[in-house]
Amino acid sequence: MKEFEHYISNIKNTDASLFQKDILLTWERSVEELKAVLNIADALKYLHSNNISTRLFESGIAVSLFRDNSTRTRFSFASASNLLGLSVQDLDEGKSQIAHGETVRETANMISFLSEVIGIRDDMYLGAGNAFMSEVGEALDLGKEEGVLNQRPALVNLQSDMDHPTQTMADFLHLTHHFSSSDGRSGIDNLRGKKIAMTWAYSPSYGKPLSVPQGVIALMTRFGMEVSLAYPEGYELIPEIMETAGTFAEESGGSFNVCNSMDEAFQNADIVYPKSWAPYKVMEQRTKLLRKQDTQGLKELEKRCLEQNAEHKDWECTEQNMKLTKDGEALYMHCLPADISSISCDQGEVSAGVFEKYRTDTYVEAGYKPFIIAAMILANRFENPVETLEYLMRRNDKRIHI
Repeated sequence: MKEFEHYISNIKNTDASLFQKDILLTWERSVEELKAVLNIADALKYLHSNNISTRLFESGIAVSLFRDNSTRTRFSFASASNLLGLSVQDLDEGKSQIAHGETVRETANMISFLSEVIGIRDDMYLGAGNAFMSEVGEALDLGKEEGVLNQRPALVNLQSDMDHPTQTMADFLHLTHHFSSSDGRSGIDNLRGKKIAMTWAYSPSYGKPLSVPQGVIALMTRFGMEVSLAYPEGYELIPEIMETAGTFAEESGGSFNVCNSMDEAFQNADIVYPKSWAPYKVMEQRTKLLRKQDTQGLKELEKRCLEQNAEHKDWECTEQNMKLTKDGEALYMHCLPADISSISCDQGEVSAGVFEKYRTDTYVEAGYKPFIIAAMILANRFENPVETLEYLMRRNDKRIHI
């Protein structure tokens, strides 16, 4: 009970309201708003762990639109929606009227009559995913204003070309628990001054989105962390987001450094996050080829990129470079699935030994995502999250009747 009250107190102490506000990019929301989501997620996790039902909706659907493959995020969205009492309906664009010219405005309104939330993953096209989500949001605003919709559904970014907020917020929540205070309580302030190495890593595949590393550097710098971004020359992220991370670091008292050495980034790091991504310029080319449906051009681009990747096979997280981290025991993180050398590929992002050592930690990390998504929905749909959470505690309905 004291743990729950701790989270409630933290929410009360945030000067924030996310009522009817979406989180498409974390850097568009205030630090106080992000803190509120983190603590709401913790409160929901506490209630669920103590067999207390968190059903807040007697009816309503959650619409999911995935334009790219997904395991963790797809099931996390379904779990989060079900946790709050919503039924999930997948929007299969191939079975809709979108192929017949239905506009974004029309689709957004037609799927929203009895919907409480819409979750979208659109990370395939650089410069398009976030723009599409913003267009859907504007269509929903207009639908509510014109009386088409009884309610304006929450919109959740389940990964775009620019950011992956449900992933990076889950990552951050994981860190607050891993680096908990002496009394065992999680705490955002405990992360101030901690060093995280967000580094590129070799992969035998290409075209992986930039949204996770971009989301990590833009989020962690908000909270006074020391962020070291490392990649081989030519593997830059979107320049504007790197500039934003630098600004956030200055404002929070943290730091943001860029280098071209994994070992340099790992030096004395508390946390390492080695993950492959495609070069920014490559993603720009890929988007143009995808839009033109240039199959041959895409094959040629993939061949060139795989050859470029192969020049950097030494960018692998191994036992050797983990020794460079703080006390040789930095926390390894990954959004999953990782390219594990000799397990999922011949050579990849991380050695089998390192991954196995931290395998459970990465699974725990992923386990925070349903609660982050549920927290985003709750904060958007309920004007007073504190009263809502306290109501659930007082109601004390059992989630499982034994």
